[in-house]
Amino acid sequence: MERLGVIGGTGLIEMTLGSQIEEAGMTLIRTDSITAETPWGDVPLTCMTLKKGSESREIIFLQRHHNGEGSNMPPHAINHRANIMALKDSGCGAIMAVCSVGAIAHDFPPGKVSLAEQYIDFTGVASTFHDDEAVFTSVTEPFSLEINRILEKLLRESQNFDANENLMYTYWLAQGPHFETRAEIDAIEKLGGDMVGMTMPREAKLARELEIPYVAVCISSNWAAGREPGDSTADLHHHEVSSKANTRLGPVWDCLIKLLD
Repeated sequence: MERLGVIGGTGLIEMTLGSQIEEAGMTLIRTDSITAETPWGDVPLTCMTLKKGSESREIIFLQRHHNGEGSNMPPHAINHRANIMALKDSGCGAIMAVCSVGAIAHDFPPGKVSLAEQYIDFTGVASTFHDDEAVFTSVTEPFSLEINRILEKLLRESQNFDANENLMYTYWLAQGPHFETRAEIDAIEKLGGDMVGMTMPREAKLARELEIPYVAVCISSNWAAGREPGDSTADLHHHEVSSKANTRLGPVWDCLIKLLD
């Protein structure tokens, strides 16, 4: 893929390419910081040009929580339309989102990196470019089946999982910015949620409207509320969640390199 959009958040605060790129035979040629103008607002992007042999590849990195000079826009206030349109206008052939999630499924312990296969969004908040006309977009399969197949195989190999290990989960969208209660997590599990987060499906819907292939690489950063082994009353702290997620970026880099290669 010549140009890949990468969305970071709590699970990928900034794009720092290191030894993984060199090991893949790629060289970072240049890095440019630009501001993309969209009808919904300006979006800061980091554009990285890589070279492998005679071929060039580009990464367009977007921090979804961008907020002026900082990166702390609360999840319920993110300007998703501006973000996704900026990646569209940048000519990205696909988008790989990186998400930190709270784990509900018993086989998705903290530290494991998996993929979103489906999402459930009962927030009642619209996420669309079509405010002035009735356009109905199919999201039966909200994520790119082709790219998910490629990344599932890769994540299985990179994490030394056998063929029976589940790597495909359903993401439950919570409104945020509060974490969930124990009762909410119990209800979410009954309704089919395997993991919980506060952002990603809104991006996926917009990408589908623009016909951009989109996948979500999900890092289990913590057990969801009430699921901490031995302490069902344990509080959740954002800093600890982010720190845990950012120690498990190895498989994320593997996914990124695979899509570029």
